[in-house]
Amino acid sequence: MADDKDVLRDVWFGRIPSCFTLNQDEVTEREAEPYYLLLPRVSYLTLVTDKVKKHFHKAMRAEDVEEMWFEYEGTPLKWHNPIGVLFDLHASSSVLPWSITVHFKNFPDRDLLHCPSSSVIEAHFMSGIKEADALKHKSHVVNDMQKKDHKQLWMGLQNDKFDQFWAINRKLMEYSSEDGGFRYIPFRIYQTTSDRPFIQKLFRPTSPEGSAHTLGDLLKEMCPTALPPDGEPKRYQVVIHGIEPLLETPLQWLSEHLSHPDNFLHICVIPVPSRLSTPPNPPTTTASHATAGGGGGM
Repeated sequence: MADDKDVLRDVWFGRIPSCFTLNQDEVTEREAEPYYLLLPRVSYLTLVTDKVKKHFHKAMRAEDVEEMWFEYEGTPLKWHNPIGVLFDLHASSSVLPWSITVHFKNFPDRDLLHCPSSSVIEAHFMSGIKEADALKHKSHVVNDMQKKDHKQLWMGLQNDKFDQFWAINRKLMEYSSEDGGFRYIPFRIYQTTSDRPFIQKLFRPTSPEGSAHTLGDLLKEMCPTALPPDGEPKRYQVVIHGIEPLLETPLQWLSEHLSHPDNFLHICVIPVPSRLSTPPNPPTTTASHATAGGGGGM
């Protein structure tokens, strides 16, 4: 892959200022103060919120504590999607800090997967890595790795260690000069206006003629409603890691530099905020605006 560590680091260290408050219907022994945290965009909610759980446990009776889950303005937050995707999809136009409600009762089984331990998150994460490598390299890279390499990928994400993670992940981003790119681009397109969890189909980084496919090419084929009709104003924003890449950006470059740790390019298609609404926050991570402070609860 192209050596552009600055972009990779900025993506990795993107943070979202967040405020956790306990659901007002939860029974507590004393007042539960809000808890503030810098959430890492590339991680998962249930991986980085142990401090949140401990904070609110202190205010609750043991018999009232069940499985913790989160919601934003009535929408349960799917922990198996990266944090940055959840924010871009549901709260990108809201005022920071991101206000998240914490629940310990009435788990919404129809909306969320249960997550009883970090091993469930690890299994989900490694499943994504393997699926992405199957698309990019016919699983050759993952199959050639040792078990300790798989563990290093997971521990790098879990402990927020950029160099530890990328020492192994760079192998998943390589390809031969003859190939000129990945076999297929691992991507998922999310829409707030659709009942489908996401769009995911086979799509090559180059055309049959050998020209580089762009983000616009992908959207035109997979999600044409994301593009404005000729002469009409833009109705949707296409967001990756809190920014709107140019539609002319080569898809191969995006896959190498803006994929999440699971090696998928997560693309959010969200309605353009109304002019009457509160102006959107500045991006929480860009090549020049990444907040690399704090441990994000790691």
